[in-house]
Amino acid sequence: MKLFQVRKGQIVYYQNELHRVYSVKPMYRKSVHLMKLRDLSQHLSSAAEIDKYQPKELDSFIFNKNIYTLSKDRKAEEGDYILITHPNPDYLDHYSLNEIEVVATVESKGVITSKSNGVRHNEYLLMVQGRHEQSNPIEYQDIQNIDDSSLNDLTNFNADMLPSIGDVYRSNDKDASIEAMVVAIQGNTIFLGGNLELALEELMNTEKWEFLYNLLDQ
Repeated sequence: MKLFQVRKGQIVYYQNELHRVYSVKPMYRKSVHLMKLRDLSQHLSSAAEIDKYQPKELDSFIFNKNIYTLSKDRKAEEGDYILITHPNPDYLDHYSLNEIEVVATVESKGVITSKSNGVRHNEYLLMVQGRHEQSNPIEYQDIQNIDDSSLNDLTNFNADMLPSIGDVYRSNDKDASIEAMVVAIQGNTIFLGGNLELALEELMNTEKWEFLYNLLDQ
């Protein structure tokens, strides 16, 4: 769907990949400022170069090197990511369409995010880690007729998913929450700070570990 009026918060495809519009500055030729969801990198485009997409339940995508599926099966819990799809903020709250926030506390009518926003349960879709077997992958706009350049991008994308020195991961074990940085890699063995040693397959299991950021990017 081509956009005639671009607004902050819209989810769009740019160069065949999923982005979020975080700013629009009409005075510039490349007026649309985008954030690529899979790695949080920033890009500039014009309205003619993007296509709108409306996220829905059971869509799955990559956000910051982790796979998530949008769900309504349960309410959010502390530590979960949410995608705000129907924003209706009170005057003290500051959030907008399709923002992704982390749940800090849960209340009966909604959640309080780490940014101190109060979001009602009917305003968001829960981002559940992993790819649900019935999900609709939406990272690429057109994966059926992908060309050679996009195939190269896909190869690079898979490589980007692998851990690298400086990556910080968080354990999803609620009984023993751990944050640790990748300090060395030897074949399929990953060494984390704190004398942790994991197989690559275990670290890449999004139900057990979640990528947070790379220390070199901070």
